[in-house]
Amino acid sequence: MSVEFDIGQHVLVPKHEILPKEKAREVLERYRISPHQLPLIKSSDPVVKAIGAKPGDILQITRNSPTAGRAIAYRYVIEE
Repeated sequence: MSVEFDIGQHVLVPKHEILPKEKAREVLERYRISPHQLPLIKSSDPVVKAIGAKPGDILQITRNSPTAGRAIAYRYVIEE
């Protein structure tokens, strides 16, 4: 028996969003880096699959932080 659920709704999974190309370019320019210098995330990751991200996309991950209030991280999606 297979039980399906929305992995993005789990309390331990932070919010993942695919950045539009223009916003991704702004992030890369702000930090003066290329996409491959970002931390990587595989296209086989369950959240990547759930949001429909493809290799080459940049994800913005927003976590609640007890010290910062909100922490934003970026990941570059790569092929498995």
